[in-house]
Amino acid sequence: MDRLDLSLTQLHAFTVLAEELHFGRAAARLGIAQPPLSQQIQRLETKVGHPLFHRTAAGVTLTAAGSTLLPAARESLGALASGLADARTAAAGRSGRLRIGFAASLALTVLPRVLRDHRTAYPGVTLDIREMTTADQLTALTEHRIDVGVMREPPDVMTGLRFTTLWDEPLVAILPKGHPLAERRTVRTADLAGSPFVLLPRTAGPGLYDRIAGLCTDAGFQPRIAQSAVEWLTVCGLVEIGVGVSIGPACIRRIAMKGIALRRIDPAARTRVALGWRAGDPNPLVGNLRGTFGEMS
Repeated sequence: MDRLDLSLTQLHAFTVLAEELHFGRAAARLGIAQPPLSQQIQRLETKVGHPLFHRTAAGVTLTAAGSTLLPAARESLGALASGLADARTAAAGRSGRLRIGFAASLALTVLPRVLRDHRTAYPGVTLDIREMTTADQLTALTEHRIDVGVMREPPDVMTGLRFTTLWDEPLVAILPKGHPLAERRTVRTADLAGSPFVLLPRTAGPGLYDRIAGLCTDAGFQPRIAQSAVEWLTVCGLVEIGVGVSIGPACIRRIAMKGIALRRIDPAARTRVALGWRAGDPNPLVGNLRGTFGEMS
């Protein structure tokens, strides 16, 4: 089968002439002189191998070949226009799919509002939101399984990744309602030394685990881990039934379990929430999400 290299310029000229059925009007609409338009049509007819128009003194009419070609020409030009529009939209980060990892406890913070604002600003972008521990997010970023991660206490430096602090929040003591320390408004970290702890495993979030363990070490003791749990909801449930005490982010107040008490700790401490992405990632969707978070400040 012969290969036809049809020029888009020729197809455009053909469709305009097919609509105007007059060389003069078509040339004026295209913003060119009549002779170049005639040359474009002649070249196209040569490639097709048949006349596309009947020429008359009053104007032109489509031949059978021209009538058959016109719908395909319009479809091709329309598909190109649509493709160019889609390409511009994608390049501006206004369409596509953005894969976001987030630590579960951050659903209790401003994160849902920020993502809602992002959806409003970029309705053409699909947000693929995945609940993941900080450790899993770091791995998923390096393996290109997510595009950005919202996490707690990431490392200060990690090859191939970049981080920016979004906010920080206080750490609080999590106690069973019946615990003697629950009667206080503020609990010294050292006063927790005699109680067993319920904590997230270090493998789930090394930075946060080390942050909490470091508070205990500074207070003169090593936490005795009675039970580990990956989710803060589970941690609070275990504290509620008396398995132990814990230290966690203040956002867990929104869990609102009646059987636990959350108290300020002394000395005060905070946990860092950060956005992570691959260094040098040219994806405009990532840049736009970073901009949305930047509007928080």
